[in-house]
Amino acid sequence: MTKRRKPRAFDLPDDTTIAPSAEAPKQEPTVKKRKPRTATPEAVLVATPDEAAQRLPPQIAQDMKLAEELTPPVAIPKHRRFGWGKLFLTALGALISLAIGLWVDQLIRDLFARQDWLGWLAVALTGLLFFAALAVTIRELWGLRRMARIDDLRGEALVAIETDDAKAAKTIGQKLLKLYNDRADMKSGRDKLSAHLNEIIDGADLVQLAERDLMTGLDAKATKLVMASAKRVSFVTAVSPRALIDVGYVLVENTRLIRALADLYGGRPGTLSFWRLARNVVGHLAVTGSIAIGDGLVQQLVGHGIAAKLSSRLGEGVVNGLLTARIGISAIDICRPLPFSAKYRPTVGDFMGELTRFTQQDEPSGRTEAKR
Repeated sequence: MTKRRKPRAFDLPDDTTIAPSAEAPKQEPTVKKRKPRTATPEAVLVATPDEAAQRLPPQIAQDMKLAEELTPPVAIPKHRRFGWGKLFLTALGALISLAIGLWVDQLIRDLFARQDWLGWLAVALTGLLFFAALAVTIRELWGLRRMARIDDLRGEALVAIETDDAKAAKTIGQKLLKLYNDRADMKSGRDKLSAHLNEIIDGADLVQLAERDLMTGLDAKATKLVMASAKRVSFVTAVSPRALIDVGYVLVENTRLIRALADLYGGRPGTLSFWRLARNVVGHLAVTGSIAIGDGLVQQLVGHGIAAKLSSRLGEGVVNGLLTARIGISAIDICRPLPFSAKYRPTVGDFMGELTRFTQQDEPSGRTEAKR
């Protein structure tokens, strides 16, 4: 039998640490509590400005303020009302149609008096003219009807959001499904919206869900269209040698942009409905004062450092590009079947930085072309 060792004590150095055993419970670190104290009566709460709270440099804050000023306000749907101008144009068109009919009738009679085959040829050509005019009229009326339906949808959606009417929101969703029924690129959004229509959802929330399901992809494409058009206008204005070419190209590009946005959102306007749409877009900008631009805006842009590093010609290109972007934003408001509620509405600030960078990249090439 072995002899047991008696217990002994050992001295450990001060810097020696003993690893805690696995069985020992972990101790939570103790937080030293602050003793209660009274606030001094001289303490005063000071309101911090928004710019200081966001810690934005003054230059960036000025640029953001300028972008907000340049962005056109949201278009408000107008109520249709009786107008004497419309009555005048309708009566004038009817009289012109009667005059043309009498002239064609007399022409056919004269041709029959000369030769029978000439008379029958005139009858056949008149029939072709009539059917072509009927087809054009039907197309124009259909385009006007689609644009009016989009305007009505936008107005009904605003009312449904304000009143939180679930029944009206479901009706709007069904109309949207019918409007985009033939769009293969929106099948996923239509399926999501159809599922939401079968659920019990508040009216405002249902309209916002419809906006997210159907408008997300269309808004992204619309923003790309506006950006591409603004870049083209900016570039052509910067390198064009004549002001008349600038004006002509800007007019053509803006016309093309408005039609592309209308087709994207399902309007598909004809000739008459397109000019009516263009009139509404330009009228909205003119009423809000957003289309007026001159030396004041150029000085603001240069003073805020946006176009300070550009030549005067390239600065004009940036300004014209911003004008095109503003027209595009107004066209989106008018062509969109739903108002901006759940989605972000594009502003001029979204295009300002990209236009400035694009113009700065093209500045050397523009100067080279000018020297040549």
